[in-house]
Amino acid sequence: MQVRRFSVNALLAAMCAVLGAVSVDLGNLKITFESLPVLVGALLFGPLDGLAIGGIGTLLYQVLRYGVTVTTPLWILPYMLCGLLAGLYARRRDFRLEKRQLAFIVFAMGILVFLLNTLVLYVDSKVYGYYSFVYIFGTFVPRAVLCLAKAAAFTAVMPTLLRAASLAQRGRG
Repeated sequence: MQVRRFSVNALLAAMCAVLGAVSVDLGNLKITFESLPVLVGALLFGPLDGLAIGGIGTLLYQVLRYGVTVTTPLWILPYMLCGLLAGLYARRRDFRLEKRQLAFIVFAMGILVFLLNTLVLYVDSKVYGYYSFVYIFGTFVPRAVLCLAKAAAFTAVMPTLLRAASLAQRGRG
């Protein structure tokens, strides 16, 4: 079972990297689904798996797209925390989440990633000298709306994804 779990984690980390790479970038408005595999792994297996999936998947994406920079660890942090906290929440509830609990954690993690990415964008802009209030905060409302829309979509598909991933992990899919 550990080999299967490791394999599923590796697949989810790879999905995270690919979903980050195929995002739509419109300046500082990024439409991406890279947090979806992080949430799936965390909700299936727990905090350490979610942390690893978020960390490895986002690290791969960041290094392949931007190389290694001073702020690379900061860009990885939101997804690592997303996986860690979602996994802790799921484990605390013995991995049996009702729809309301699932919606709560998906929305909470979406908002967390959104806020942390805004903070990282601010820090990155200061470090590399491209700070502009309009650039950093001018798209705050559209990014917030996008965050909530993604969370609603993730909440709608999450029960099906978790069921399918759980069956596949057990070798029944």
